[in-house]
Amino acid sequence: MNVLSIVSFLLITGLVAVISAIKTRKKKVQTTDGLFFADRNNNFFIVGGALLLSNISANQFIGENESIYINNMSVIAWGVSSVLAMLLVAEFFLPIYFRTGAMTIPDYLGKRYDHSTKRLVSIIFLCSYVVNLLPAVLYGGAVALTGMFNFLEPLQLTYWQNIWFMVWVIGLTGCAYSVLGGLRAISISDTVLSVGLLTIGIAFPYFGFKFLGNGDWFKGLHILLSQHKEHLNAIGGPHDEIPLSTIFTGMFIMNLYYWGMEQFIVQQALSAKSLSHSQKGMGLACLGKLLCPFIINIPGLVGVHLYDKLENTAEVFPLVVRDTLPGVMIGLTSAVVLGAAISTFNAGLNSSSTLFVLNLYKPWLEKRNKEVTEKHLVYTGRKFEIIVSALAMFSAPFIIFSKAGFYTYLQQLGGMFCVPIFTIILVGFVFKKVPPQAAKIGMIFFILSYIICNYVLDIQLHYLHMLAMLFVLTSVCMLLVSKFYPTYSYAEIKLESVELTPWKNRYWYFALLLIGMVSIFILFSKWGVA
Repeated sequence: MNVLSIVSFLLITGLVAVISAIKTRKKKVQTTDGLFFADRNNNFFIVGGALLLSNISANQFIGENESIYINNMSVIAWGVSSVLAMLLVAEFFLPIYFRTGAMTIPDYLGKRYDHSTKRLVSIIFLCSYVVNLLPAVLYGGAVALTGMFNFLEPLQLTYWQNIWFMVWVIGLTGCAYSVLGGLRAISISDTVLSVGLLTIGIAFPYFGFKFLGNGDWFKGLHILLSQHKEHLNAIGGPHDEIPLSTIFTGMFIMNLYYWGMEQFIVQQALSAKSLSHSQKGMGLACLGKLLCPFIINIPGLVGVHLYDKLENTAEVFPLVVRDTLPGVMIGLTSAVVLGAAISTFNAGLNSSSTLFVLNLYKPWLEKRNKEVTEKHLVYTGRKFEIIVSALAMFSAPFIIFSKAGFYTYLQQLGGMFCVPIFTIILVGFVFKKVPPQAAKIGMIFFILSYIICNYVLDIQLHYLHMLAMLFVLTSVCMLLVSKFYPTYSYAEIKLESVELTPWKNRYWYFALLLIGMVSIFILFSKWGVA
């Protein structure tokens, strides 16, 4: 255990906390708008950094590098192809959310359909966070930090016990951040950590290739590009974990949902001071996603050359970091991984509280004619975050028993929750006469069908193609139900008094991002380095 790496880790982690405290000390969180939306006063740089860091958790560091080690670079399709979805969200979804004044995705659905739809979607969101997002984020962070720092080695604890300890360290730290500082503190820390992430992206190829080449950087690069070249291929075949065809089916649906409808992501975008700043922030996050293969995925490629066969393949990222980087860089990497885990955990926790307080608890109080004060709602929101944190911390360590790869486990389970919500939102956008009954039946139909097709029947079809097929069937189901309610209509949602002027020069920037997206796929293919 390197003392220098531990010291640098503690210093950098402390620095991020101090900067967040200084930036938020004058703004006490006393309202739900402040707790959940940072008073809607974030500029595009803060929004972009928060979007990127809320998306990049330890799950990416652990799961994607594990997938590259086992398979190939096809896993980068999740992040690189998401750029197209993000640009569509910036152009079409964000203006709708700003125009309607919706504070949450279920809030929008409540206006489009009815209050019971809003309530049902809020419950599905909460189940998704408690069952999938929050435990997975804690587990990924615990695996990474346990691999890089075996803090408890003197106590001779088992790997399983170390995971439990680190899960609770990350969970308690993240809970304190979210409860005390709200979204503003989360956004500030995300922006600072973005700088650390970029530093790692620049430094790791140098140190990793130098280690691989026994002190010769160019030799290490040559080894990486000339041996085990099959791992450099991002164009997945039919038998790879991510076949190329899935980019155009289930993956596109999940990416469009994630960046345009996932509550903890949309909440970051809606914290912007205007639509223009929100679109610029999304564009900045797109640039970050294009850089991610060079920032996040190099360790997996280096690991292919260093380790013949790992018993626990999820350990490849922390092992490569520990074996190749100098002490200071190990500390920085650990601080960023911890920060990324806490960041995504915080964002999910904050959004869980938002959904519960604004969509379930507050309407329940109003229905019973009870007094609703901002102070009481903030107190309830904080108390709910503590309860959800405890549930996530108790369940996270058990992910170790998942038979599928960690990243595949996340996406398969996530699809069950996100695609039905995506379906009713998209159908609601396009077809004005789809009634609330169709939305409810559609969600129930999708979830039951997904469970049967993936966990009961042995259907030989990639789960992403399965998601796309069920999306089409659910849409048809909703349209058929609509035939029984031909007179349904809803009042058009009125405009809110917010700055709705879009970003003027966005199309030039968007075009460059799309060219960059295609270029990365070509680079990591048989026409490029593979």
